[in-house]
Amino acid sequence: MSLSRSPSPVPGGGWSSPGLNIHSGRTSPVNLSGGPVAWDSAKMRNHNINGYPIRSVFGRMGRKFKIRLLIAAIVLFCVIVFFNSPLLTYWRRASWGYGGEKFVIILGANVGGGVMDWKGAREWAIERDSVRNKKKYAAKWGYELEIVDMSTKKRYAHEWRESWEKVDYVRKTMRKYPNAEWFWWLDLNTFVMEPSYPLQRHLFEDLNKHVYRDINEYNPLNITHPLTDIYLDNEAQSPVGDNKANSLNLLLTQDCSGFNLGSFFMRRSAWTERILDMWWDPVLYEQKHMEWEHKEQDALEQMYTSLPWVRQHTGFLPQRMINSFPPAACDEGTGKVSTRHHYNGDERDFLVNMAGCEWGRDCWGEMYHYREFSYWLNRNPWERFKEDLVAEIWFKITGNRVKL
Repeated sequence: MSLSRSPSPVPGGGWSSPGLNIHSGRTSPVNLSGGPVAWDSAKMRNHNINGYPIRSVFGRMGRKFKIRLLIAAIVLFCVIVFFNSPLLTYWRRASWGYGGEKFVIILGANVGGGVMDWKGAREWAIERDSVRNKKKYAAKWGYELEIVDMSTKKRYAHEWRESWEKVDYVRKTMRKYPNAEWFWWLDLNTFVMEPSYPLQRHLFEDLNKHVYRDINEYNPLNITHPLTDIYLDNEAQSPVGDNKANSLNLLLTQDCSGFNLGSFFMRRSAWTERILDMWWDPVLYEQKHMEWEHKEQDALEQMYTSLPWVRQHTGFLPQRMINSFPPAACDEGTGKVSTRHHYNGDERDFLVNMAGCEWGRDCWGEMYHYREFSYWLNRNPWERFKEDLVAEIWFKITGNRVKL
């Protein structure tokens, strides 16, 4: 018996789904309004073709991949917080971190103005740039900065002792910072050219690699070394002492005329207390203060020459490591650039000392030049993009130089 389909009881045609009425369920494929048929499943297929749902992407990820992604996000967040908060500075300063609190920078400045001469606009500008440079460097690496007043003062009733005061200030600073180990003296006419170099990495992590104890390696004063007196022990007669880094208490450089104290380091120790006490003693000063042109430097040279115990704890650094000179200094009138003494921007020397610029040279001109050159060397990618690309394009178009 053949079954014929009876007319649909639903107005407009179509059959109801089994067990459902017209108001509670979905009907067979028919459009009651007479328009095109719209299928929910067809809509979903069409949607999936145009754009894959984000929920489906994460839904198909494995559990291990999700955990790794979460860990990576947490690590990235911690790195961003660490490098953009005081945590980085605190870590660099802490003794259990990078150890910045072990270092103190002592900057000799003429804070209150002139005493022997009036302090002009150029002198104020030099001091401003030099102090700002040291503050930024000390803050970056967690070092202490002690700015001391080196204006000429009358220490005794019969004489003026200008640069000798650095000896007294080093001793006072050691008392002020009892937790510090190394004290770095800097003259005002100095500029840190590479603020990205921490002292630890630049020098102290491998001190023996950089220091030479045998002064015969470079000996402009022709000091006889080592001493050979028969009453001296083997260590005192050795050209390198005990050759151990932990016995070095004074680090300095030599320029073309001898010891240079525009930039030098002293370590806290009983030896340091002893030499500072002797160095500052008026008895030592009165011996040849009319003959010693370089004052405290000549006094130190005299102690190094005559006292074996001073030699055993003194180390010399290559001058360009902490005390580079401008080409106009120490050229002996030849105008030639020395690879031993003079600043080399291609090799990114750490610090430049404009020593003697007050004697016939332009101190402010040199300070401004090295300040701008240091900025140019240490620009970040955004500054390079603005100045090397955008500003140059603007110059090509308009013919005018702009500073962005």
